[in-house]
Amino acid sequence: MKKDTFYLTTPIYYVNDLPHIGHAYTTIVADAIARHARLSGKDVYFLTGSDEHGQKIERAAQKQGLEPRQLVDRVVKRFQQLWKRLEISNDDFIRTTEPRHRKGVEDLFRAVKARGDIYLDRYRGWYCTGCESFYTVTQLVDGRCPEQGHPVEELEEESYFFRLSRYQDALLEHYQKHPEFVRPETRLNEAREFVRSGLRDLSISRTGFDWGIPVPGDDRHVLYVWFDALTNYMAAAGYGADPKRFGKLWPADLHLVGKDILRFHAVYWPAFLMSAGLPLPRTVFGHGWWLTAQGKMSKSKGKVVDPVPLIEQFGVDPLRYFLLREMTFGQDGAYSDEALIDRINSDLANDLGNLVQRTLAMVHSYLDGQVEPPDENVLPESASLGALARKSLGAYREHMDSYAFSVGLAALWDLVGGINRFLVKHEPWRKPDGKDDEARRAAVLGSAVEGLRWVALGIAASMPESAETLLELLGFPKKELQAGYDALEWGRWKEKPTRCKRAEALFPRIDKQAYFATPAAASTSGDRSPNSRRNSMDTVPDQITIQEFQRIKLRTAKITAAERVEGTDRLLKIEVDLGDGKRTIVSGIAEQYSADSLVGKMVVVVTNLKPARIRGVDSNGMLLAAGVGAEDRPIICTFEEEVPPGAPVR
Repeated sequence: MKKDTFYLTTPIYYVNDLPHIGHAYTTIVADAIARHARLSGKDVYFLTGSDEHGQKIERAAQKQGLEPRQLVDRVVKRFQQLWKRLEISNDDFIRTTEPRHRKGVEDLFRAVKARGDIYLDRYRGWYCTGCESFYTVTQLVDGRCPEQGHPVEELEEESYFFRLSRYQDALLEHYQKHPEFVRPETRLNEAREFVRSGLRDLSISRTGFDWGIPVPGDDRHVLYVWFDALTNYMAAAGYGADPKRFGKLWPADLHLVGKDILRFHAVYWPAFLMSAGLPLPRTVFGHGWWLTAQGKMSKSKGKVVDPVPLIEQFGVDPLRYFLLREMTFGQDGAYSDEALIDRINSDLANDLGNLVQRTLAMVHSYLDGQVEPPDENVLPESASLGALARKSLGAYREHMDSYAFSVGLAALWDLVGGINRFLVKHEPWRKPDGKDDEARRAAVLGSAVEGLRWVALGIAASMPESAETLLELLGFPKKELQAGYDALEWGRWKEKPTRCKRAEALFPRIDKQAYFATPAAASTSGDRSPNSRRNSMDTVPDQITIQEFQRIKLRTAKITAAERVEGTDRLLKIEVDLGDGKRTIVSGIAEQYSADSLVGKMVVVVTNLKPARIRGVDSNGMLLAAGVGAEDRPIICTFEEEVPPGAPVR
């Protein structure tokens, strides 16, 4: 029987220190999945929380002269505040210091013990406080833990053990029957090989510290932090307290975890559940790490990127988009400020932002801000744009369903590019020839507005605030987002016409040169630090001398030929005559000028610019153009009087 609820979780974050971009990434991914599932008509329950017990917390508190409870109360607020700033739509936030969690842990322990899977013995081995994990001497690497190179300490103490070895065959059988249980496939192979190598019984209690949940019936022992922490997923669902609620929510559909804690979720956790006779979660997805120039981000090694300055500098939605678009989910990704800026400028400012500004500017210039839905009787080609919208959004949904966020967003951007091509093809900026032509122009703009309405719904999971803003700019109520994907019908507006707002910069372009010129310490990403509070996008460049200006060689040139660069919407390959020879220049003005309209024009060219290869074409120079209006329309520089090719411009 199909469940009514889609239940997904993040790992509960260990609050011995402040959140970094790795925590933000996992939670943003979970939020995008949750929002997408809601838009798909599912009843979503989205859980995140904090892991607050263990020796690492106790030691961190001691270093700061605090009680453990004081430390966790302070740090957990930072996580909760960050999730609010990142627009995380979680339905619940569980803390392992809550009574409901403790009851769940105690009930699970009793259920496992009743099965005969817990016994008292002595433990001797190597323990990593940083990972909260036990290792054999053969697993150590250079005397340190094999996961992150933390120091380990040899322990010998009385301990309760879980009969993990009893579940080796059952785990392997489950992996075989349910390959979707661990994703991606590489992580499934890792879990399978770990189990095949032989499972030893697991120590699940400690006596060397007090900050944790006491073992039921023996308060000399504190439960192992992973037996404690993993139970949060069931405690939040009502395990041991609300059978009806638990029956609705459990088993979880998706546990999102970093690959470094895969073993705990894909081996220990299902074994605990098997022992207790409880259903296993449907999928554990172990995603990759964000890497910096120095390797994996690590709080203990001081190699982290703080998301808060990035939010302040670039905005929440651009950061969310970058994290979802840049990394192939399941693999590692490389973080740098430069990559973030390039993605924002390319996808958001240039592609989507300019399209929105240009469309709204034309709606106000030509239609007084009011537009009707696309009329295929007036413009039959509108149907082809509608077909592209359905195809792009359909592909986006399929990829989001399979957690391929980067591929899904790329499919959605096919629609963004398609709307741009549609406008270039039908040229609504050309002066209409009669009423029929005016009606045709209105239909072109109505089609573009409708396409952008579909884009708004598509970006709602990744950039929720921007989706609402875009709908409101187009003149549609933001409550349309609540209706979900299936309510979309091409050209069907509840209220028509719609009155668009005036164009504004939905995604301002970032001046990368000014950003990197701002004084700051070197960052862990290998370029510059995002951690200083700054407004470098507004930085005024230093003045230059006349000698510096004279290094730029400007000359007049006559355009002798032009054609579209294959596979692009904005680029033209232009041939210019400089009087003493010809050269080729690639220019991003195709959305403003058709190739034929440029031939014969006299323009200004930077002739000593370093050559660049752009989309397979060697470009030797730069054509100068002004950026006009809020939409930054390129208007080429030309002359009132006739001038010869090759004349210097000063």
